[in-house]
Amino acid sequence: MNFFMEIAMLRAARFLWHDLLKPFNPKNPKSSMLRTHVQTSGWSLTEQDPYNNIIRTTLEALAAALGGTQSLHTNSFDEAVGLPTDFSARIARNTQILIQEESQICHVIDPLGGSYYIEALTNGIIQEARKIINEVEELGGMAKAIETGMPKMRVEESAARKQARIDQGLDVIVGVNKYKIDEATPMDVLEVSEQVRDEQISMLKKLKAERDEAKTQNALAGVTEAAEKGGNLLAASIEAIRARATVGEVSDAMEKVFGRFVATTQCISGIYASEYSDQAVIAAIRKRTDTFMEKEGRRPRILLTKMGQDGHDRGIKVVATAFADLGFDVDISPMFQTPEEAAKMAVENDVHLVGASSLAAGHKALVPQLVKSLKAAGGEDILVIVGGVIPPGDYDFLYKAGAVGVFGPGTAITESANKVLNALESRKAA
Repeated sequence: MNFFMEIAMLRAARFLWHDLLKPFNPKNPKSSMLRTHVQTSGWSLTEQDPYNNIIRTTLEALAAALGGTQSLHTNSFDEAVGLPTDFSARIARNTQILIQEESQICHVIDPLGGSYYIEALTNGIIQEARKIINEVEELGGMAKAIETGMPKMRVEESAARKQARIDQGLDVIVGVNKYKIDEATPMDVLEVSEQVRDEQISMLKKLKAERDEAKTQNALAGVTEAAEKGGNLLAASIEAIRARATVGEVSDAMEKVFGRFVATTQCISGIYASEYSDQAVIAAIRKRTDTFMEKEGRRPRILLTKMGQDGHDRGIKVVATAFADLGFDVDISPMFQTPEEAAKMAVENDVHLVGASSLAAGHKALVPQLVKSLKAAGGEDILVIVGGVIPPGDYDFLYKAGAVGVFGPGTAITESANKVLNALESRKAA
């Protein structure tokens, strides 16, 4: 992270919010005050030397507080390997409490205001942000811009450049690409039993069995009517929830009118490779993918998929653009797929392997289902690899379930690409 840049970004955001609201002549002065919620970074957390994450989160939380956030979420140090334990969550909570109660910084408004460096950074961000805001306005506003995929593409381009710099060691990540330790750090990992899912399903069935179904359906019809006629959707949704409708049912009631948004899925290319200064490494992998194409008649093709309720796609997009630069043909599935949908897409696209990204502790349930679904769909020759937030203790489980590669946080993309090619070549040799 760039400590001072994080502070300046929040200061710039407040300035821009006030500036953009002025033409609307808000009646309440508070409407011109930007209120922000900040969450410390998830992608900056590392599996390697994980107690470093406590320091990273502290710095990020301090930057948010000095920047003037009104609300803050601090991540737990073990979220690079699994869901937070009670122990790690207490440390994350106490990080906020210590900053709030012991540092005294919360008694001062804009404590770094007037610093030459901070003011220069803030002004620079304001100027550059205005260029992007004007670009969005030219596209017809943010909703139109989202439809074109422009905001996501900019984020993914920046993320790909950052990852290339990390993989080369140009941007230091302590414990990952510098000051590495040989021994693994033992940690308790929260294990979420399948019983939790079964209990939730049971509760939903019980709720639906005991509710006044006619009243529920009438309320859901009210949601659909509000959507059709431009009525108050929030009020209609509250009435539906009071009638014991589920969030999914309320969403389905709106979908009848609005349809369901599907994000524009594009794979940018050229960014990762152009940022990677050691072109010999890139060339060596490209030579391997070229050799594969000469032997197989086509390039190695991979489907990258997010299954279940995991909505984090930064990592998968970085992998997609990097693999494309390294000579792979890359397909990206829609978000929130079922294992059956992912398997069907893999078979239809005739891929060599599926890369399943897991950042929400669903890998032990979803990966075996994916392997089973591939076999059922006639794709038994399609290999499966898994990447993301995966506790080391789960690796053997995934290998036994049929995965040929497991890549945890901190794995260099060039390393994972070589291992994927090794797996493909081994399969052909067998």
